[in-house]
Amino acid sequence: MRNGHDPEGANVVICGRSDIVGKPMALLLVQRAEGANATVTVCHTRTKNLAEITRQADILVAAIGRPCAITADMVKVGAVVIDVGINRVDDASRKRGYRLIGDVDFEAVSKKAAAITPVPGGVGPMTIAMLLVNTLTATRISIHGRQG
Repeated sequence: MRNGHDPEGANVVICGRSDIVGKPMALLLVQRAEGANATVTVCHTRTKNLAEITRQADILVAAIGRPCAITADMVKVGAVVIDVGINRVDDASRKRGYRLIGDVDFEAVSKKAAAITPVPGGVGPMTIAMLLVNTLTATRISIHGRQG
């Protein structure tokens, strides 16, 4: 990782087993490659002793689909926390009547984590940027072939 938190040899816990985030991320992180080589555990909402497992994580990825599902007592001091979740919750004090929050209790967990992604403004914009990069790459390949 560019921020100095290399997953190589790290214990990575992914909370979420979706085909969109959880499974692909686990497969990427266990590869024998630069920026990977992690020991990966995939959990979900029905995992027994979830907090016990997440506290072992050097890197914790939250993609569980529940607002504030990951609380401070579930996170090891100094862990890197990546919140992939985005949840709309009612908030009468907001102009739109709702606010967006992640799967991590940001306020509490940020006091323990070495690094944490915010919601909104964290993983979401990067997802859109990479979608555009992949779209441009696919277009280039379709026009010029793999050599272009």
